[in-house]
Amino acid sequence: MSSTPLLLTEYMPRSELVVERQTVTQPKFPVIDAHTHFGPLTNGPDFDTKYDTEAEVAKLRELGLEKVVTLEVAWDAELDRVFRKLEPCLDFFVVFGSVDVSRLDEPDFERSVWKTVSESKAKGVRGLKMWKNISLGMKDKDGKYVPIDDKRLQPIWQAAADLDLPILIHIADPVAFFRPIDQYNERYENLLKHPDWSFCAPELFTFEELMEQQENLIASNPNTTFVVAHGGSYSENLSQVAAWLRRYPNMHIDIAARLAEFGRQPYTSRRFFTEFQDRILFGTDYGPGYYDRTLYYEFLETWNEYFPYTRAPIPGQGRWNIYGIGLEDEILEKVYNKNAKRILKI
Repeated sequence: MSSTPLLLTEYMPRSELVVERQTVTQPKFPVIDAHTHFGPLTNGPDFDTKYDTEAEVAKLRELGLEKVVTLEVAWDAELDRVFRKLEPCLDFFVVFGSVDVSRLDEPDFERSVWKTVSESKAKGVRGLKMWKNISLGMKDKDGKYVPIDDKRLQPIWQAAADLDLPILIHIADPVAFFRPIDQYNERYENLLKHPDWSFCAPELFTFEELMEQQENLIASNPNTTFVVAHGGSYSENLSQVAAWLRRYPNMHIDIAARLAEFGRQPYTSRRFFTEFQDRILFGTDYGPGYYDRTLYYEFLETWNEYFPYTRAPIPGQGRWNIYGIGLEDEILEKVYNKNAKRILKI
């Protein structure tokens, strides 16, 4: 036995559990990935120099993808750049744009929102992407953080309803990002590596406050279709997400970047996917260079036990493995593509 204690970052246990594991390399049905980023949001201002569009699409088609939705906080000239970059394969991409919320306090904000959204739709945008920069960082002219249910943002939700465009919205991050970075935090390693991901600060909205704002937003805009990203913001508490989905028929969710959460609660997840099979969209949060969706396929299609949710040697979203939920074909096809086709009118 070594007398030298290991650092947590050095600890990489290998499971000795021996169980059967079904390999999945292709999905049972064509997939629409409703949460990807091929523009400036995650790839930076020089996104259009970082990848070859046709080569990316060829690799994604090989993985069983029929289309991807690229979610961009872009409008006007920047949105034009996105379309130019994707132009060789626009049959494969569904583009979401956004609006300039920094103009929130300007007197013509409502008019500018309508102009931006209507012009974006005319260019080919199929929905709006609203990002966490509003609820987790944006301040108004008085230096106050802007809640996502702020009445000044109402023109955005109304324009989306009037122009029949769904809104995919990211409001909060994992609950652990709002807790102290201490020995009790299940994302401790994650936050040590990315301390800027922590929102545990007295001046910021708490997670609970953000969830109240989220519910107020959806409840007060029944004619607007919302897809709440990342498991409805609260994949750690699917009973609460289920309550919202039962209460608000205009609410949908995607599963992007929450494989670790859904997969560690397989009984709850299976019940959840069964009840809300018409309201869940497949998504990954991947962009150029991230091709492997097979762990998502494995989770949705098999009964595999205790397998990694990532290829990384140290799982970044928590030190646990996941389990498959073996969805029936009828449900699986809805999650893979039918729900997205209905919401996006494909």
